[in-house]
Amino acid sequence: MPHVLIVETDAACADHLATLARFEGCSTAIASSLEEARQQLVFRRPDVVLLDPALSEDSTGEELVDVNDDNSSPEIILMNAPFSIESPVGTVAAAEHLLKPIDVQMVRHALSRIGRTPLAHHDTCADVISLKDAGQGKNRYGRLWGRSAPMQRVFEQIRRVAPTSATVLIVGESGTGKELVAQTIHDMSRRAGQPFLAVNCGAISAQLIESEMFGHEKGSFTGATRQHKGYFERSHGGTLFLDEITEMPAELQVKLLRVLETGTFMRVGSDEPLASDVRIVAATNRVPREAVECGRLREDLYYRLSVFPLATPTLRERPDDVEPLCTHFLDELNREGQTSRTLTPGAIARLNAHAWPGNVRELRNVLQRAYIMAESDEIGAETLRFDDEPARPATVQPGGAADGAMTVSVGTSIAEVERSLILATLERVDGDKRQAAEMLGISLKTLYNRLREYGAARLDEIRVESLRSATGTA
Repeated sequence: MPHVLIVETDAACADHLATLARFEGCSTAIASSLEEARQQLVFRRPDVVLLDPALSEDSTGEELVDVNDDNSSPEIILMNAPFSIESPVGTVAAAEHLLKPIDVQMVRHALSRIGRTPLAHHDTCADVISLKDAGQGKNRYGRLWGRSAPMQRVFEQIRRVAPTSATVLIVGESGTGKELVAQTIHDMSRRAGQPFLAVNCGAISAQLIESEMFGHEKGSFTGATRQHKGYFERSHGGTLFLDEITEMPAELQVKLLRVLETGTFMRVGSDEPLASDVRIVAATNRVPREAVECGRLREDLYYRLSVFPLATPTLRERPDDVEPLCTHFLDELNREGQTSRTLTPGAIARLNAHAWPGNVRELRNVLQRAYIMAESDEIGAETLRFDDEPARPATVQPGGAADGAMTVSVGTSIAEVERSLILATLERVDGDKRQAAEMLGISLKTLYNRLREYGAARLDEIRVESLRSATGTA
């Protein structure tokens, strides 16, 4: 029978918790101080410790638990007063954080998940440790890459928070890899074998988001022809990643807060509560405090989500990572394309000199474009095209061959390429529109429509327009 030690100064609260634990099939012991708790540890080692971290001014209670190499240490469930997350709690490696007043359902879920399956929990921990060690190098942690000091700090934060069930709020600019951080937290947690679902809160219409999050019953609204399971139900036992949480409608934020507090939710059109055993990881590219002040994020929900805040650094803050990221992305492209392309020293220098306003996402896009446009296995600096550079016009090079040649600069729009190709072909055939249409593989009517758009009908006009297209002049 699992044994629970309740360390709580409030006698009524302690008795209530003991009753709940016994109802869940656990034996219990109560301590009203750290000294009593130490004595209880001598009598019997607990599987779970329900701990009030504010037991004394000079201690957080972490000395109650030894950190053993054999993973035999009991799990700690912290019981915090509302909005006391920034207290000494941060120094204790807790598996759960419960806010007072303690919710019955949340305690039951915590004990069911941890206290009643200690052996399964230890096996999972061993799996997590094995996963951490597998394939990790100095530049990699899980799904993340980086050798810089900012990324090493992120790796350490993930290592500490992943084995717990604490909610995590990831803050960072777009393109910094917030979803990859969330996936790594899931992969390194005891929930790794369960679902990981990601939802962009700003990409779902306000009319459907409640149904998408919590599901709906058949006939609950027009068009609801069958029962639908929402994200919470489909991610049961696993992790739900709520991206762009500040874009969630205010009325739904209230319902999300209720789920976090009670551990239950209801499908739209139903009055039957369903249990929610889901770890929440949220993310935003806004400054959370500013989002609270301008009304985009409820303050009480912010405190619920930011039990463990984690900031993803921009690529500007981690310049040492540009080169290893390039190597990683290029290796992926080479494997997919069965090629062996490499970056020249000049290309690497240009990549290192860029400011990367789009962060890692922009870096990946730049490399993929360069890989596609490279004419040999060496990707030179001239092949690189950055998102913030103005598009270079297409250029026409008549060449010496009978059919001519047209050189297109990387980043030229498709419309501009089409315009240049049509005009160059017409000039090549001395304005014979029927012959040009046949060469281009389009109908004569389409060619006339395009020439009308370009303002060119006669051969002299076509030549003027072709010259303008080649030089990029208006």
